[in-house]
Amino acid sequence: MINNDVLRAIRYMLDLSDAKVVEITHLADANFPITKEDVQAFLKKDEEPGYAECSNAVLAHFLDGLVYLRRGRDESLPPRPVEKRVTNNVVLKKLRVAFELKDVDMHQVLEAAGLPISKPELSALFRQPGHKNFRLCGDQLLRNFLKGLTLRLRDNR
Repeated sequence: MINNDVLRAIRYMLDLSDAKVVEITHLADANFPITKEDVQAFLKKDEEPGYAECSNAVLAHFLDGLVYLRRGRDESLPPRPVEKRVTNNVVLKKLRVAFELKDVDMHQVLEAAGLPISKPELSALFRQPGHKNFRLCGDQLLRNFLKGLTLRLRDNR
């Protein structure tokens, strides 16, 4: 999925302002160069003037910041390195950690979005890329997961 679409979906899901997106991104690295204007450019549609492509670094910092916001930071551990390449699998993993979702929760989220998935298929998405049972997370699966998670979080308000 395109990084801009992921950022847009998470922003809508959590009803975040542009300033809050910047704040969350800075939780991962206070010196990371991002401004409110950058976020506004990332959120525009690609045919709109002023559109900017959301880089892997921006999305990785935002997802790490989201984990720190929702779960807190363990100061006793060294900071984890930021992902160089953000794949759909990485987005899925970060959201699973941020929202403390167990396998049952993941199944409920995907079923709510109309995409039931088996336990082996789900576990294959979270394996290391070199593992023989690793499975790439497709755009449709991630889109449906974001949709289901949005339904779950917005219904709980």
